Amino acid sequence: MVTKQLNDAHDDADLRRADSLAREIFSDVANKWALLIIEAVGERTLRFTQLRDTVEGISHKMLTQNLRMLERNGLVVRTVHPTVPPRVEYSLTEPGQALRATVDVMCDWTQRHLGHIEAARHRFDA
Repeated sequence: MVTKQLNDAHDDADLRRADSLAREIFSDVANKWALLIIEAVGERTLRFTQLRDTVEGISHKMLTQNLRMLERNGLVVRTVHPTVPPRVEYSLTEPGQALRATVDVMCDWTQRHLGHIEAARHRFDA
């Protein structure tokens, strides 16, 4: 993964620019697994296996990659407890909680418009 160096704060915040830091961050967090992980963690602290069980269909590899990406972007904090075997837990940071509020709105939108979307798909596929 290539990380853009901060040059001009205005350019870095412009999602329309292909080389902006904002677009890189948006691309990282706007994938289905990241959004589902953020929603699953919520206000809780979960272990890796609990997360994998909560987010149906995610592979061990994809969960690991997305947790690392979320941690790198400061949205998830990973806590390792010095036990044998080590106990690793994940929770959302303050920016992660703020993003979760947006994810919650998207979940509400999906539930509210599910019938409409389902009908449109049926018409389209007929």
